[in-house]
Amino acid sequence: MSLRPLLLLRVFLPFAFGFFLSYLFRTVNAVIAPDLVRDIGVDPASLGLLTSAYFLAFAAFQLPLGVLLDRYGARRVEATLLLFAAAGAYVFAQAETLTGLMIGRALIGLGVSACLMAAFKAFTLWFPPERLPLANGIQMISGGIGALAATTPIELSLQWTDWRGVFLILAGVTVAASACVFLIVPEKAGTHQGETFREQLAGISKIFTNRLFWTIAPWAVAAQAAYLSIAGLWSGPWLRDVANYDRMAVANTLMGVSLAMIAGYFTFGALAERLARRNIQPMAVAAAGMLIFIGVQCLLVLQLTLLTLPLWLLFGFFGTACILPYAVLSQSFPKHLSGRANTGLNLLVFVAAFTAQWVIGLIINLWPQTLSGGYNVSGYKAGFGLIVALQLAAALWYFFSVGRSKISGKVAE
Repeated sequence: MSLRPLLLLRVFLPFAFGFFLSYLFRTVNAVIAPDLVRDIGVDPASLGLLTSAYFLAFAAFQLPLGVLLDRYGARRVEATLLLFAAAGAYVFAQAETLTGLMIGRALIGLGVSACLMAAFKAFTLWFPPERLPLANGIQMISGGIGALAATTPIELSLQWTDWRGVFLILAGVTVAASACVFLIVPEKAGTHQGETFREQLAGISKIFTNRLFWTIAPWAVAAQAAYLSIAGLWSGPWLRDVANYDRMAVANTLMGVSLAMIAGYFTFGALAERLARRNIQPMAVAAAGMLIFIGVQCLLVLQLTLLTLPLWLLFGFFGTACILPYAVLSQSFPKHLSGRANTGLNLLVFVAAFTAQWVIGLIINLWPQTLSGGYNVSGYKAGFGLIVALQLAAALWYFFSVGRSKISGKVAE
């Protein structure tokens, strides 16, 4: 299947714009955390809970989102939800209390909850299955650019405005993204399904009772939870407290992590597509990348500060392997279930990311703050160590189960 260049851009660019904003919102707190602590007065546990409110709202909407995507299509659903994200950014900018910030953050999470899944749904309709790993990887690059924008550019913007001004600007930009998706993305026959509500629920049940799904999901969930929770918040405080970086050095390092993320999404997407032609399945590529990702985190737990920059760049690069299981599931379920298959996995991912981000904060809070106002390095070691242990357990489950499940081919219609 080939697409005309203009049509290809109409499918890709609006969804890329939305996902750019989604990732910017997701990771911006890693840079503005000191300002939130100063202005609102939150402790590590509250900071983790506040930032992870995004993940909780995001996760809570995933199953309804899958039904909506399969029934009404990606264009309408994402355009509508982005308006909620814009409202959330405005509420966040105006908030004076932790509760107000959490409401704004939750609205943002709800509003961007379709940004990746809507794109994956559209790609499933427009592209042949063998192209999905690369298409998904290219889509993820826009998220990496969003994470990049949330680092040094945000830090520099704080020199002429404050975090409230940043979020007011983001509210306006998000409204523009909603308009772009609604007005530019083309419709395609097969976008809307005529299933009854009972049939839609049966589709969700089929996914969550499938052995293949539960072979892949635990490791994908644990790895994504680590990637999202650490990159989205605790990477910045770690660089400050463990590596003793100043604010600009933290922002510049996180920019490097985002660049590594962009490179990783493209590399793993292209590699999975190329190796699939040689009968090497995308899940094998994902497993190799996620094993290296665990190894990198083990070194971060050891707090080898002389290797700070290369370790965080490797964290950004190999953590992107976690996205490949989405393409695996898209290829393994019928097209009319593809939205629910990916949002089912995403539900678990973001519940885990919410939990991980909050729990790391709770663990860090077990140790007293340092005289300089930072967090104790032992808290990071314990929090990150727990996340690594969960990934190792999930990896063992995958390799134990993989021999009993087929990681290719369609699930029965």
